[in-house]
Amino acid sequence: MTACLSRRLLIGASLVLPVARPSWASADPVAGLKAAFEAEVGGPPAPADRAARALAAGREMLLSRLDRPQAFLLVDRAEDPLGQWVHVAVGGPGAFRWEILGSGRASTGRRGRFDHYLTPIGVIEHDGGILGWRAQGTPNSNGIRGLGVRVMRIWDFGWRQAQTGWLARPEMREIRLLLHATDPVHLEPRLGTPASKGCIRVSSRMNRFLDRHAILDAAYLAAAPSDRRIATLLPPDGTPSPLAGRFVAVVETA
Repeated sequence: MTACLSRRLLIGASLVLPVARPSWASADPVAGLKAAFEAEVGGPPAPADRAARALAAGREMLLSRLDRPQAFLLVDRAEDPLGQWVHVAVGGPGAFRWEILGSGRASTGRRGRFDHYLTPIGVIEHDGGILGWRAQGTPNSNGIRGLGVRVMRIWDFGWRQAQTGWLARPEMREIRLLLHATDPVHLEPRLGTPASKGCIRVSSRMNRFLDRHAILDAAYLAAAPSDRRIATLLPPDGTPSPLAGRFVAVVETA
């Protein structure tokens, strides 16, 4: 077994559940969440053809698993000049319209370097069974804050089978799969290229957006009233979306 990154201590926060109505809220939660993304994350859109292919692949993976309209994270690990992307998307059963609300650069597992793995393709369910934590923001001996600045959210998806990226004959081994931010000075500018040991890296702005609006935290929101550990992990200034979901779909469009 090889961990993607070593565990950091959970940084506590006051036990305050988010109740305030966000300023961008509207009668249409999809439009509201899209407006929030543009205001809080922004950035250039992903190439339209790549985004469309990623959404089609994600829909195929998730259609049978979504019992209500909800947001999900779509990670495209394709290695080509157009780069690697992470999309915030919405989908649902029946005639619900699937669409991408916003996109940002991402990094997944890197090939050709010892102890680096390919981020596994497939559906990841954030079901609340594993408690995530928050970064301490402490730099390592090289001055790198690998999980981002203090209080950046880390989503822990547990042990997952992943393909080795450095062996002539690839093998399937276990890694601890995480979703997290990265060093904003040294590593965030490299987002868009394969760079991790197998985990999913996103920008600080994307991390805060996912955290604030509970994009992957539907199970956490349901458990928070009776579980102090989960309630403490949720951001006290959070404004959970009615579309809060629990799925990440990792695809490869190339």
